[in-house]
Amino acid sequence: MFAFNGIDKSQLDTNGRIKLSPRILGDFAKSGNNVVLHCLPEGALAVYPEEIFLQMRNEKSDAARRAANSLLFRRELRRFNAWSTPAVISPQGRITIPGEYREFAALAVSENVMVVGVEIVVEIWNCERWKQEQECVMNHAVEKGENEMIGDLNSPLCNCNPPEGRSSL
Repeated sequence: MFAFNGIDKSQLDTNGRIKLSPRILGDFAKSGNNVVLHCLPEGALAVYPEEIFLQMRNEKSDAARRAANSLLFRRELRRFNAWSTPAVISPQGRITIPGEYREFAALAVSENVMVVGVEIVVEIWNCERWKQEQECVMNHAVEKGENEMIGDLNSPLCNCNPPEGRSSL
């Protein structure tokens, strides 16, 4: 399976292409140079290996029945498929990002972008959006940890009162 990880800084050239690092290219080499670009609701661009994207699509195997019965499902299909397009990694390790996709993800020519490995996908982020996303993720992790700790401390299984005659610290 894939193991995309890490963060790289890259830059879009004047033709709207991004060069991927050798580390990331090594993982893509496992499945060939065919990829699918997909605009994520979070405002970033995903670069899926073609086989992963096809697996995601196959999960919608009863799409005709579900589309006939659900406005929400039709909207999900619209968003998912309208903002997905096949692409090829060039022999030089570059991917051309269509103008509409660059606009969607706020990726500007000749500016730095963040290339982020996320296990099964590589995401391309506008640097400012990436910073905001990381603040959101980190704040959520701290809040979740604090809530978990409070839950543990309030658990009937937790005897957090010190024995008589002993202080807590």
